[in-house]
Amino acid sequence: MLLILRCLILSVMLILAFVIGGLACILRPRHRDNVHMFAKVFSWAAPVLGIKVIVRNAKKQTDKPCVFLANHQNNFDMFTHTAAVPKGTVSLGKKSLAWMPLFGQIYWLSGNILIDRKNRSKAFDTMAATARKIKDKCLSVWIFPEGTRSRGKGLLPFKAGAFYTAIAAGVPMVPVLASNQGHIKLNRWNNGVVIIEMMEPIETTGIDKTQVKELSKRIHSMMSEKLSQLNQEASALMTKAV
Repeated sequence: MLLILRCLILSVMLILAFVIGGLACILRPRHRDNVHMFAKVFSWAAPVLGIKVIVRNAKKQTDKPCVFLANHQNNFDMFTHTAAVPKGTVSLGKKSLAWMPLFGQIYWLSGNILIDRKNRSKAFDTMAATARKIKDKCLSVWIFPEGTRSRGKGLLPFKAGAFYTAIAAGVPMVPVLASNQGHIKLNRWNNGVVIIEMMEPIETTGIDKTQVKELSKRIHSMMSEKLSQLNQEASALMTKAV
């Protein structure tokens, strides 16, 4: 019964979000704050799903354009990570999203950037264009450097695109981590806590593109350690609540 009720409420919320948000995007297509608007609406669904989201350091780390490096776990990212998305931020998504009825068109119209990962040449062109947008329009870009959902397998290896983009744009990278979401079930009343934390910015000034592999490895290690800490803390909070 709870599963059906949640699905119905969630469906109504998403339909309203797409209708109202879609109209807003038509009136101000690809505006720099459209993504933030949608992110806020999606984050309101977390309590409906029985999830308590705790966001840390979101305002502290977002004073200037940057490349956010976020872990990508499952579809619940739409309702948890979105609580931390600041104004002036767009996301980088795969080009195939554009073919999804309604969602794909609104995703593009809201100002997000689409990349063709299957075409290496086009992918590099997109990342170069993204770096220019960061500088010219004072935008931040939200990227999932793993490139795919981890589905409970921890932090997957990073792809290099996000790092090349940050270096080309000359902006810092801000790791963003959400604690484990594998326990979330729509038919369970209390789905516990998800902690989202923005780590300290990592400057790219003076870093050469030849250092991307080393930089990626170092940041991956830092994020893995932080993710482990957040998972332990979220688990303890959930146990305490029970």
